[in-house]
Amino acid sequence: MKPIALKAEDISKQYRLGQVGTGTLSHDLNRFWHQIRGKEDPYLKIGETNDRSQKGMSEYVWSLKDINFEIEQGDAVGIIGKNGAGKSTLLKLLSKVTKPTTGKIFTNGRIASLLEVGTGFHPEMTGRENVFLNGAILGMTRKEIARKFDEIVDFSGVERYIDTPVKRYSSGMYVRLAFAVAAHLESEILIVDEVLAVGDNEFQKKCLGKMDQVNQGEGRTVLFVSHNMGVVNSLCKNSILLKSGQINSVGPTSKVIQDYLKVNESGIGEVTDYSIVTNKIAKIRALRILNQNNETTSDIENSKQNFMEIEFEIFEPNKGYDVSFMIEHLEYGPIFRSCFKDVFPQEHHNHLFEKGLHKYRIPLPMDYLREGTYIANATIVIPKVKGLDDTQKDLQFTILDTCSPVLITGEGRVGSIMPILEWSKID
Repeated sequence: MKPIALKAEDISKQYRLGQVGTGTLSHDLNRFWHQIRGKEDPYLKIGETNDRSQKGMSEYVWSLKDINFEIEQGDAVGIIGKNGAGKSTLLKLLSKVTKPTTGKIFTNGRIASLLEVGTGFHPEMTGRENVFLNGAILGMTRKEIARKFDEIVDFSGVERYIDTPVKRYSSGMYVRLAFAVAAHLESEILIVDEVLAVGDNEFQKKCLGKMDQVNQGEGRTVLFVSHNMGVVNSLCKNSILLKSGQINSVGPTSKVIQDYLKVNESGIGEVTDYSIVTNKIAKIRALRILNQNNETTSDIENSKQNFMEIEFEIFEPNKGYDVSFMIEHLEYGPIFRSCFKDVFPQEHHNHLFEKGLHKYRIPLPMDYLREGTYIANATIVIPKVKGLDDTQKDLQFTILDTCSPVLITGEGRVGSIMPILEWSKID
């Protein structure tokens, strides 16, 4: 049996809404008074699960509740779940960024973690200086950093700007350099959050290749959080599914992904209230699969024409909006992506989406899809605005009776081989 790299025993994390820590001196004194008398913390008996779909009644929220698992050395484990499920909180606890309210965490070896873009970077310092600073924060000696410096810079691809203050870096450059430092630390455990979504497709593939090398080639433990089910399935043998701060499922990744899709009410050919937007600028209302008879379905025939339909609402008219959807095979990963700016390149920058409900229908290129299970998701992006996709749901559908001999995979190659799909506006 392999030695244990990480172990969580009954860990829970409680927050008080709108406060830092417990929030008030009276609460701290009350906890202390119970502690010295050998009694249980009174605030552990209250609080609600972190379910953002329902209006809460308590000011205390359990971001995580009664989490138990063991991860063996050399395993690559995915942590999945919709936004707000507690994934990032769990990684922060495992990385010792914050302490659990209850329970214990056991680690065997040094941990390198990449949780947020630019964590540990000083904006006024250059990329070179931040490599040494961030490496020191992660536990590397100066000699170790110097020995790997050229390799780190080469991997990041920001050599030209290495002596430029990182405050002038784009978010993509930030994450490139930060990941390069974390990946080249000779740690026993590598923890990576969803930050890789910031990088371009080429760099994402480079990072995934590096993580696979770290895991398979060097035998190090990898914990990986992502909404990309295809990537999780290809990288991780086992996964953990979180729902409202609790473990919903643990086991082989393919099975856990199926559980994830069921939890998110996928598989019926339609998902509604797809994204909840905190800033009230725009919202994707629905994503659905339609067959040749314009019927919503989750099972479609390859030999007939089928459609994807996107329904979104604009609250604040603006130029430069981009709406896109992506389809990925459950086993092979991303297949293709289509977005408004590619279909209407001339109109994109000057196109004004009026306030109100918008609906587009896109024919699916069935010649490029073969029999199997697929996942579709949609995104709406507004330049210089963050937080649009506050929650995410994946739409699952199955293709039957295939006649396609080849499945074309690799989102990076799509542009040269896929047709530009026609978007039709539905009034």
